[in-house]
Amino acid sequence: MADFLRALLRSRTGLLGAILLTLFIGAAILAPLLGLPDPVRSDLRGRFAPPTWSGLFSPGAHPLGADQLGRDILSRIIYGSQITLSVATCAVVLGGIVGVFLGIVAGYFGGVVDRILMRLVDIQLAIPLMLLALLVVAALGPNLTNLVIVLAVTSWIRYARIIRGQVLALRSREFVQSARAIGASTWRIMLRHILPNVLTPALVVATLELARVIIMDAALSFLGLGVQPPDASWGRMLAEGRVYISTAWWIVTFPGLAILLTVLSVNLLGDWLRDYFDPKLRT
Repeated sequence: MADFLRALLRSRTGLLGAILLTLFIGAAILAPLLGLPDPVRSDLRGRFAPPTWSGLFSPGAHPLGADQLGRDILSRIIYGSQITLSVATCAVVLGGIVGVFLGIVAGYFGGVVDRILMRLVDIQLAIPLMLLALLVVAALGPNLTNLVIVLAVTSWIRYARIIRGQVLALRSREFVQSARAIGASTWRIMLRHILPNVLTPALVVATLELARVIIMDAALSFLGLGVQPPDASWGRMLAEGRVYISTAWWIVTFPGLAILLTVLSVNLLGDWLRDYFDPKLRT
């Protein structure tokens, strides 16, 4: 851990990504303690209030402005981060579990099992992921559970392909052959000897996949198939504010910046993790 932190502090891009991501996660966790206005409460007298820093801590202040219903933009962004980050994290974890498991099974057993699983991957890759997500959400209905399932379904394939390649190289290694020689069961070999050796690439894939899932979540919410009103969601805020972009630019600008900075921080941290765990780049 000490070596990990020292390497992170030496990397400007990795450190920037970690700081930005920590700020967003911290704001999402501490949102109830920040004394923010109710993100779903309307105040028609304050409709389209522009951003202002005067009287920042006074009641009714809107540092990032207010939307068409008088709701505070800053409050909706922070509370929207709770939903966006929770949905994206759950989808990445669920997709990672399924993808890592299927990748290990395909790589270790090979043969017919490998061909069947990889053809399923090829079929899903041939279908536009956004179209697949739209069809599934439209069929199951727009709610948080279905949104997580849809995003997980579109993310497991990357884990499966990368982990399969790792397992193909690992299954002929000496420690796997030794475990097989002493009579270890197949599942014990996969879980005890192979799984720990593929967790590092799986972690890197999860970090980079998180950025893609955040964008897909925002896109589905923008189309009305994600989080439903009155709950705050970054994609929903963009959809509601696009009509007023010429008269109240702050309604779409600040949620868009939140998506941009979150995805940028995850990508920067993911790129650094990929380089850090690559032994060729560390030697």
